[in-house]
Amino acid sequence: MKLIVISGVSGSGKSTALHVLEDQDYYCIDNLPVGLLPAFAEKMNALPGGLGRMSAVGIDARNPEQDIARFPEILQMLRDSGVECEIIYLDANDDVLLKRFSETRRKHPLSDEDLPLLEAIHTERELLLPLSARADLFADTTCRNVHQLRDLIRERVRHEAQAGLSILFQSFGFKHGNPGDADFVFDARCLPNPHWENQLRELTGRDQPVITFLEQQVLVGRFVEHIQAFLENWIPCFEADNRSYLTIAIGCTGGQHRSVYLAERLGREFEQQHDNVIIRHRDLN
Repeated sequence: MKLIVISGVSGSGKSTALHVLEDQDYYCIDNLPVGLLPAFAEKMNALPGGLGRMSAVGIDARNPEQDIARFPEILQMLRDSGVECEIIYLDANDDVLLKRFSETRRKHPLSDEDLPLLEAIHTERELLLPLSARADLFADTTCRNVHQLRDLIRERVRHEAQAGLSILFQSFGFKHGNPGDADFVFDARCLPNPHWENQLRELTGRDQPVITFLEQQVLVGRFVEHIQAFLENWIPCFEADNRSYLTIAIGCTGGQHRSVYLAERLGREFEQQHDNVIIRHRDLN
């Protein structure tokens, strides 16, 4: 049986993630008490016709603190019983979470007259540490809209289901914020910038004139070679550690030219060696 636990701070997109899994034929339950996880897994495993073989639950800070503290023990119990467990944890920075609560006018589950919203967010993160510390996939939704989050969850779960390590090459622009969920971040801002070439400015790293420009630069070739050698040495270690997900982020100033080209090129290279490779561009217009 496969069980995915969706957790994270309120306002980070947990409901969206659960809806995506439901669309992928997972049996989903939101806000399940942590103490009921073993009984839930046993019940799902016993359903006829394999109806519960893919299940997902949402767990948040509305659980009693003592139950959340027992999560590592319960997780180990599930795995010892043969349940394949995976934890996806969502978060976003404080400013974005405050803005989302302001826009939706929803109440934070922990806030009250004695605990203002920002302090409630910080308290919630502390309460959920037993889950976040054991996350197989940490997703920072600060710079992601609801459609991008849906795509991320859908692609990562779909590729992971093919067995083996799911590797994501993601481009981004530093001016739009650093990715908080990357395992490795490479900074390409030292490379020649097509933005300063008038005929290339409106193009992207997917367009052939930009590709040709960058491939003519000696520094770009060295940059690719060094990253490729680094990843070839270390990806096997992640695989040996039974990791399900690996995120490699490449950033440039705006996320339009250099980082897009590099994510595409490195992704294509590693597609020849690994089955589960995804290429995404966070800030590409």
